[in-house]
Amino acid sequence: MGSSNTGGGSKDESTMEGGGGAKADPSASDSPAADPFSDGEKVLAYHGPRIYEAKGWSKNWDEWVGTDRLMKFTPENVRKQQELAKNQNADKIPKSGRSTQNKPKGSNDAKADKDDLKNHVSKGKKRKAQFGNEEKDAKSAEKLVILQFPLTLKKQLVDDWEFVTQLGKLVKLPRSPNVDDILKKYLDYRTKKDGMIAESVGEILKGLRCYFDKALPAMLLYKKERQQYQEAIRDNISPSTIYGAEHLLRLFVKLPELLAYVNMEEEALAKLQLKLVDFLKFLQKNQSSFFLSAYDASKGVVDDTDTK
Repeated sequence: MGSSNTGGGSKDESTMEGGGGAKADPSASDSPAADPFSDGEKVLAYHGPRIYEAKGWSKNWDEWVGTDRLMKFTPENVRKQQELAKNQNADKIPKSGRSTQNKPKGSNDAKADKDDLKNHVSKGKKRKAQFGNEEKDAKSAEKLVILQFPLTLKKQLVDDWEFVTQLGKLVKLPRSPNVDDILKKYLDYRTKKDGMIAESVGEILKGLRCYFDKALPAMLLYKKERQQYQEAIRDNISPSTIYGAEHLLRLFVKLPELLAYVNMEEEALAKLQLKLVDFLKFLQKNQSSFFLSAYDASKGVVDDTDTK
């Protein structure tokens, strides 16, 4: 209910509350005799989470207040009022440190904001360093070379896996043509087709040979082929002179993963990808002469005595 008071005087105006005026609710107590407050007494009143001194404010904001929301105006209750106000103000301080008022900033405020920005940037750099490895891995994933394998070569890979892992058959070594032979045949093919020896093609083929020799024992062999490798590669013999198209094709499966860690510009990487796809097409074109149609059931290594 509203009131017409302007700040004090009648008994109806004695319990008006601060944030909006307040009046003691006559229905809040069972009887006038039970009312602990006297007419005109100065009191404190709860309004939401805070305590205000009851006083007249504006009749548009007046409200009736039950005695359960009123407190005696004592030093102890005043301290309680101050503590609640202090806690409420502390909760309103923005955690970001930004001002909640659009007031002009003085030199000290500007300096504080500048220091806060520096600290934020510094923390950001630390977080960036912490997640550096993850970002590097993500960029490496983005750099993955995508090689489209012709369908017949995909089937070749499946047959290769089945021969070795399911049937226990191995590629008889040494192979002919071997990896070195195939790389040379491709160079001759490109030279004849382009009318010149492309230096870039020669460098790519050298790189493939190097990758093959290093990657073969590390990631291109099935478990059942390891003993064969130990018997075939002796006296610093290059694997590229012993193994053939079957294992070379496995290298192309691993190349995207390997090339992701090469420091190469995107444009150069795109050109390399085109040349690698062209090489796969060359393997497909010569699939019947480069690849075995069946693997050997023996240990897969030709002994020197077998040729005598």
